[in-house]
Amino acid sequence: MDQKMNVYIWDMDETLILLKSLINGTYAEAFNGSKNVQTGVEIGKMWEDHILQICDDHFFYEQVENCNMPYLDVMKQYDDGRDLTDYDFSKDGFGPPCDDLNKRKLAYRHRSIEQKYKKGLHSILDQDMIKSWSELYDVTDSYTDMWFSAAKACLEQCAVGNRDLASSSGTAVATNDTIFQHVNILVTSGSLIPSLVKCLLFGLGGLIPSENVYSSWEVGKLQCFSWIKERFSGPKVQFCVIGDGWEECEAAESMRWPFVKIDPRPSSYHRFPGLTPKELGHYLSVVYGESDSKDNDRLAPGN
Repeated sequence: MDQKMNVYIWDMDETLILLKSLINGTYAEAFNGSKNVQTGVEIGKMWEDHILQICDDHFFYEQVENCNMPYLDVMKQYDDGRDLTDYDFSKDGFGPPCDDLNKRKLAYRHRSIEQKYKKGLHSILDQDMIKSWSELYDVTDSYTDMWFSAAKACLEQCAVGNRDLASSSGTAVATNDTIFQHVNILVTSGSLIPSLVKCLLFGLGGLIPSENVYSSWEVGKLQCFSWIKERFSGPKVQFCVIGDGWEECEAAESMRWPFVKIDPRPSSYHRFPGLTPKELGHYLSVVYGESDSKDNDRLAPGN
């Protein structure tokens, strides 16, 4: 049986989530008075507070802020597998210089972050914080005309294809003599730890595993794309980049991958709600051929 893989590479800010445009008012201003700008600013600042608090309280951000890495596994070679159950991260002396001992301590933190990410925020936040977070999500989703839930739904559909055809793993779909695998990758220009926390806060943790989150802060998006291409190398792999910025556009062009530009303005063509896996399939067909477009159309939810 033939096997094919679609790798969807997503930007985060102003693509899957809106944050900067809420804080600086540009999102609301594009609606010509029908949305209250100050409401958006206040919502964005509340999200900033939530993100930073969780980063500092649970994900070692104060300690590792100056040690941003492109992905969590990059430090795995320094991890000796020590049991961290009773490990005191506040007293291990982590800090400069960047020698092998401190690289091991950073690797321990990355392993702990990975474990917390897999368990989700419900395992570390109290009920009051969860209630506050959930209410803020609902208010934000309503204010942005369901942008957040629509983006999440699109990610979910990209990950599993047509649920009626999906295998028990939820990642492979069979059609005729072809097995499709669908993979969601996040490549963000933000630093790694806050980006992981954003994934959890905006409900994307179950759709984008921690090993699929890359920070291009230090290395650039082209380098991240090159790592992804090497990781998912093969003759039957198709890549599609979705984002709002020039850097991911140029990097996709360099890789000869299709690029879908997201624009949150109400008159724009690609935004949420609206963008669907079927539409992404049409972009894939331009680069990879019409036969793949037909397969992607068949896998699109609702078909």
